[in-house]
Formats: sequence, structure tokens, C-alpha cells
Amino acid sequence: MATILVVDDELGIRALLSEILTDEGHTVELAENAAQARSVREALRLDLVLLDIWMPDVDGVTLLKEWSSSGQLSMPVIMMSGHGTIDTAVEATKFGASAFLEKPITLQKLLRAVEQALIKPAAGPRNLAAPWRGDPNASGDLAPAAALTQQHAPLLANGPQAQQSFDLDRPLREARDAFEKSYFEFHLTKEGGSMTRVAEKTGLERTHLYRKLKQLGVDLTRNKRGVP
Repeated sequence: MATILVVDDELGIRALLSEILTDEGHTVELAENAAQARSVREALRLDLVLLDIWMPDVDGVTLLKEWSSSGQLSMPVIMMSGHGTIDTAVEATKFGASAFLEKPITLQKLLRAVEQALIKPAAGPRNLAAPWRGDPNASGDLAPAAALTQQHAPLLANGPQAQQSFDLDRPLREARDAFEKSYFEFHLTKEGGSMTRVAEKTGLERTHLYRKLKQLGVDLTRNKRGVP
């Protein structure tokens, strides 16, 4: 999984993006302004930055230009804005941004943009001194899907199967709980332990889903990515 820096002066957006990306298995660092972003950038090797355009001290495009001109743009950068224009997006792309997300950011768009930005070019490692501009030959839909399929294959092979048999010679409540437990374990394994994706897949609100899984005795740690 990736180390991702989220730079935004709004606490609510930082918290929301951090929760979603952490749930996806990523390590998330937070910064509320350009000064904090610079410090994190110097201290860590980042795989991706989500960078807000409008910030009170130094705006995101200016920080992007700074990293680009100093050879520090060794990672893809996704720009975010609630007041963005086409000109702003074009300017950000010109200085190395790999994508532009308009606020409010939907879950699907966020995850798709992150997956695409994290795809490495097929022709070896990229030049760390050059701005990251993504892989122009990569398929926006097929490449992330292929990566996810390969990533989940070991989990699916060892986890619950789509078709199972149940002992129906028992009280209705016990039979229903057994089915629901197997149902959620199947989807947790299929989605690599991502509560965000399981909530979306099953149509349940996240808080309700957590309570349901706890009630059924589902072991959440077993299904987390990277945990056998």
C-alpha cells in the first residue's frame, strides 16, 4: 500500500479523506498548509499527494510549481478544489499534476483517481528528478481493475466462496445469522477488508455495517489486506 499526503486547510476534508484512504490500507499523512506539506515531503518518501488549490498561505498550484522547479516532484499529485476552473486545471497539469478532483469529492472518483495515479509505468522506474505526468498509454478503467484482481486473487482463493451450504435444521435466527456472517465475510475478503467498499457493495451505512459485523462476531483483522 501507498504513503499518501493529504494537504487541505479544512479539517473535515482531511479527516474524511484520511478515513477513506486508511480504510483502503494506505498510510496517510496530513498537512493543513504548504509549510506542513513541505516538512512531510522532506521527511518521508511519498507515493502520492492530494493537494488542495486554495489555501490561506501558499496556494496548491504555487507549491506544485515549487516542487516541480526544484526537482522534488518525485510522486504523482492530484489537485483538489471546490472553486476550480478549466484554466486552473490546465495550469496544474502543465506543472506536473496527474489529475484534478472537484469538491465535493465522491467516493468513486476519489478511489479511481488514487488507483490510476498509483499505477507505475511499465517501462521501468520513473526518473525521480522529472515531474510525474502519469502513464499516457495506460487504460483508465482496465489497468486498475487488473491490479485489483491480481491483488485479491490470493484472498479469494483462501476465503469464503460465493456458493456455500447451510444447516437449515435450526431456529430461524441462528440460520439467518449464519448466512449473514458468511455473506459479509465473503464481501470483506473479496474487497480486501475495505469497509468503505463493503458498505458501498452491500448498501449499508458504515456505522451500521460496523455494528452488524460486531454483532455477528466477524473477525475484521483477518480480512485486512496484507494479513493472511
